[in-house]
Amino acid sequence: VISNAPVGTQFPFSGIDDRENWPFVFYNRTCQCQGNFTGYNCGECKFGYTGPNCDIRRNLIRKEIFKMTTAEKDKFIAYLNLAKRTISPDYVISTGTYEQMGNGSIPMFADINVYDLFVWMHYYASRDAFLEDGGVWENIDFAHEAPGFLPWHRLFLLVWEREIQKVAGDENFTIPY
Repeated sequence: VISNAPVGTQFPFSGIDDRENWPFVFYNRTCQCQGNFTGYNCGECKFGYTGPNCDIRRNLIRKEIFKMTTAEKDKFIAYLNLAKRTISPDYVISTGTYEQMGNGSIPMFADINVYDLFVWMHYYASRDAFLEDGGVWENIDFAHEAPGFLPWHRLFLLVWEREIQKVAGDENFTIPY
């Protein structure tokens, strides 16, 4: 359910920025997964769970990058390179603003590799807002200059980690800190 609460005065362009209410500007319904299932098709386990019924608790340990062995660092780099060469089977990116897409009636999307998907997501959340008159509002950064900084980045890293796990076929992979 989308909140109808007004945004604060720090965001005077409500109804203009194409990121507002994303992805509901293109989709009029969403799935609600049952139990510990999640994902766009409810086919994955929530973070922290595993098993065919997603009912087995799972703890993964992150390592400090400076305490990783050479083999662990090499594997990390290899997985990142693999993600750069693998087209995401589940996600695409928008190649135009909401206005350029005729308010959603002219979809503009492209395939993207798994690594660049997350580069794009980070950019998209923190980029300047494009305004109706062609202007640019530079004083907004939803990913870094808002109360959502920590939870947004936590989810961002968990989803990125999961996508690398899928590409590499290694469900025990964790992003080092």
